[in-house]
Amino acid sequence: MEAIIVRRMGLQDLDCISAIEEASFPVPWSRSTFEKELKKNVLARYMVVEVGHQPVAYGGMWFIVDEAHVTNIAVAPAHRGKSLGEALVAGMMEEARTQGIVRMTLEVRRSNEVAKNLYEKMGFLPCGVRPGYYEDNGEDAIIMWKELVD
Repeated sequence: MEAIIVRRMGLQDLDCISAIEEASFPVPWSRSTFEKELKKNVLARYMVVEVGHQPVAYGGMWFIVDEAHVTNIAVAPAHRGKSLGEALVAGMMEEARTQGIVRMTLEVRRSNEVAKNLYEKMGFLPCGVRPGYYEDNGEDAIIMWKELVD
């Protein structure tokens, strides 16, 4: 098995990230949106999981005061089911902790059982609903939180 590396995303990763995004979401972010996030959003931090020197998963978060708000997480379809999501979320939590962040939050589609199971496994707890949150189909989002300090 090849080494799994979790690291910060760079501009050199955007072609791979855009392909993962397109394959993962009905309303994907554009390459230019990711570029703007990396270059101009001082609150943003994006991480990638690299296998064989190629990004195969990514996640983003915004640091707002002492909270990390997860913006997006995706794993390339060919690499799903290999615990890379776990490695990514663990890497994101560690990056947040190093920046003094004490809790993380995210929204997940009510129907996305795989993602909900991952987040629960990583210690996130459901604590609310955003009705009609997703623009593509009006699906509700489950709000989840994780305390990063003991």
